[in-house]
Amino acid sequence: MIDSGALDFRLLNEFQRDFPLCPAPFAELASRLGVAESLVLQGLESLRREGKIARVGAVFAPKRIGASTLAAMAVPAGKLSAVAEAVSRFPEVNHNYEREHRYNLWFVVTAGSEGRLHATLGAIEQLADCPLLRLPMLREYHIDLGFALGGKAAPSSRRAPVRQPLLPPKSLDEQERRLVVALQEGLPLFIRPFSVLASRIGCDEGEVLERIHRWCAEGIIKRFGVIVRHHELGYTANAMLVHDIPDGAVDEVGEQLARVDGVNLCYRRPRILPDWPYNLFCMIHGQARSEVAAAIAGLRERLGLADYAHEILFSLTRFKQSGARYA
Repeated sequence: MIDSGALDFRLLNEFQRDFPLCPAPFAELASRLGVAESLVLQGLESLRREGKIARVGAVFAPKRIGASTLAAMAVPAGKLSAVAEAVSRFPEVNHNYEREHRYNLWFVVTAGSEGRLHATLGAIEQLADCPLLRLPMLREYHIDLGFALGGKAAPSSRRAPVRQPLLPPKSLDEQERRLVVALQEGLPLFIRPFSVLASRIGCDEGEVLERIHRWCAEGIIKRFGVIVRHHELGYTANAMLVHDIPDGAVDEVGEQLARVDGVNLCYRRPRILPDWPYNLFCMIHGQARSEVAAAIAGLRERLGLADYAHEILFSLTRFKQSGARYA
């Protein structure tokens, strides 16, 4: 009989992806784990209450529905806490961090439309009384915030990067829009969670599952599973590594970085001259600052990046971390 600690570990480690999209997914998890369905549901609820998981559900690909951007501000040190608190109150802001840099406040804004996104950015800029860098994603090389916790991890989602521009956002009908809103909150921890979602949006369970399967196949949903909160699981150090790469070489370097184990995010964003000369971004997470710094030094040496201007922006304070909200 599996004990509760081992069960929690396996729920966290093995089902960040490869989650069963079927009418009774928690019964399927229980079958794979050799325990009762009630223990799976209790375990997930306990992990959620403890803050180790945010939800069980979908991670939508950036800009495939709605609109989003990374943004940054150089906030005077004496105003940082107050400005960060005000920025975090916007429901469109889902990540908000202090980083070591003159541009010290970094946040992600997601909205249901470009119009709503720009209105939110304008309101934030006016409220903070600070110029705002808008850094939308231009090309994705690798995005995956799954974390192997040791032991036998779930199959990696790391694939060879595909050199293609971002696809345009999908136009959603009203029922699809309601499904996105329902999925923002995560799966209800009930025996038939997709049936619960279906009743909320006015369709049947089969239609909900068919749409989710289709969105996964089309890449609109990047990952469906247990969404862990990495800080609470011991990954307390992270840094954003940025480079200034010549435009003709940025795709090649981005694809090389995307293949490096330990790089969770890698993408191209615009330079905003003269204030921000960097166009290639990646994120590295670890359990200690020294571990992250060593990983960055190693990958820069291994990939021959010494001649490219770069900066390392370690996170200092996590003001907000939540799932993206499209409505």
